[in-house]
Amino acid sequence: MPEPTVRAVPAVLAADYFQSYSVVGLLALIGVLFVAVAFGAGRLLRPVVPTPEKLLTYECGVDPVGEGWAHTQVRYYVYAFLYVIFAVDSIFLFPWATVFAAPGYGATTLVEMFVFLGFLAVGLLYAYKKGVLTWT
Repeated sequence: MPEPTVRAVPAVLAADYFQSYSVVGLLALIGVLFVAVAFGAGRLLRPVVPTPEKLLTYECGVDPVGEGWAHTQVRYYVYAFLYVIFAVDSIFLFPWATVFAAPGYGATTLVEMFVFLGFLAVGLLYAYKKGVLTWT
């Protein structure tokens, strides 16, 4: 059997490349079809009996009283935002620890982590100076 020419090798590599994406595309299509069939079956099988009680706004089993507009203090969102920042931090530490253990990466990853923690410390100091971390 003759060896492939130089021009045939990229064609083979491209075919393998697109074949792997075709599998992903096929799985995505099957997933979309599965969801569409489930929603369609639910629509066909459910009873449709609209009553005035079913059309009311439902909140925690209690009939709605007052206006639909509620004031929420911004500080709760700030706390949530700070939590997300530090949660992402902790997730970043695990891959860093595995790379830090690899030979030849110790000093570089240690410096990168201190730069990263420095940015976080500046953000935390800024939040502290703005009074965000005080619960009133």
